[in-house]
Amino acid sequence: MSDKVLESYIKQYIEANDVPVVSFAWQGGEPTLLGVEFFKKVVSLQKKYADGKTIENGFQTNGILLNDEWCEFLAENKFLVGLSLDGPEKLHDRYRVNKAGKGSFQRVMRGLEFLKKFQVEFNILTVVNRPNSQKPVEVYRFLKEVGSGFIQFIPIVERISKFESPTQLNLVQAGYMGEATIADWSVEPVQFGKFLIEIFDEWVRNDVAKQYIQFFDIALESWMGMAQSLCLFNETCGKAMAIEHNGDLYACDHFVFPKNRLGNILERSLSEMVLSEQQIQFGLNKRDKLPQYCLDCEVRFACNGECPKNRFMKIPDGEAGLNYLCEGYKMFFKHIHPYMKFMADELRHERPPANVKRWAKEKDRGFPGLKVGRNDPCPCGSGKKYKKCCGKMV
Repeated sequence: MSDKVLESYIKQYIEANDVPVVSFAWQGGEPTLLGVEFFKKVVSLQKKYADGKTIENGFQTNGILLNDEWCEFLAENKFLVGLSLDGPEKLHDRYRVNKAGKGSFQRVMRGLEFLKKFQVEFNILTVVNRPNSQKPVEVYRFLKEVGSGFIQFIPIVERISKFESPTQLNLVQAGYMGEATIADWSVEPVQFGKFLIEIFDEWVRNDVAKQYIQFFDIALESWMGMAQSLCLFNETCGKAMAIEHNGDLYACDHFVFPKNRLGNILERSLSEMVLSEQQIQFGLNKRDKLPQYCLDCEVRFACNGECPKNRFMKIPDGEAGLNYLCEGYKMFFKHIHPYMKFMADELRHERPPANVKRWAKEKDRGFPGLKVGRNDPCPCGSGKKYKKCCGKMV
């Protein structure tokens, strides 16, 4: 960003957020390529326009350029760093390579040591692709060893046009309904469901309140009847816009296409674009364009059709708008239902949701301390008969 665009963005963004704490999210490409001096300028401008508000910064990086200078700055200014790490070395290096084709794992781990040295707060962001989705427990245990305590999983779903492009950029844009094939690095729906389930099963028995996994936290919000804090699963969207280096504002960072351009902050105010009819309608479309098949789904309260960028499949009667990952999400949400129901009930009674760890182990044993008939409702709350649910463990 030029100085003019940067200052205008920071000033307008702070003014547009009528809340005591304002959060900025910086990502690229790779933001460390701009150098520490650029972000010193960012912090200086934030202080200039803070007007009594507290400013927070999130920073997404691949970690390979992190060093003493970077991490001293990040620690001093309390940046929350998201570090991209896709699992153990072999899995991480499957796609995260340099232009010579060599893996980046060792350099990322070196960057991680700098974060720990300066006690920079960090989360791990793991892209779930086809190869690492086959090794869920291996990936999860490795990420736990890394020591963040906070993990985000992002499923990669990309499609390739069947028609050659003169630019050789053949990935199709979100909303494209023409002929395209699923890229071979994209996670498969059922396997993604299995990936989440296997990690959840280990987490719910051992790691609740020790490891925080974004998908699981958001699911608990759903079972509590709360609005989900992640746009992916919220009923509507439109609050995760993306600003480009030239000041152009787009509806979402998955929809940076000409038809989704809202304007430029040097020509229109940020508030005006955020509250524009175009952007409001973009956000409502997530809810209003769901097929009836999805509206009738028993796990819609938790899924809400996920991200519109992945809604390129057809429902059984041929209507468009079904999410590519639907089958996996259905598996996952149905599997976690008894545990989430238990944790939500604990929270409502002001008890620690981590009690689920003990409860899950009792469930595994078939609740031996309870007198339950084979045809009685299962005490786990699944809605099934005991003999067809936890009774099978006995």
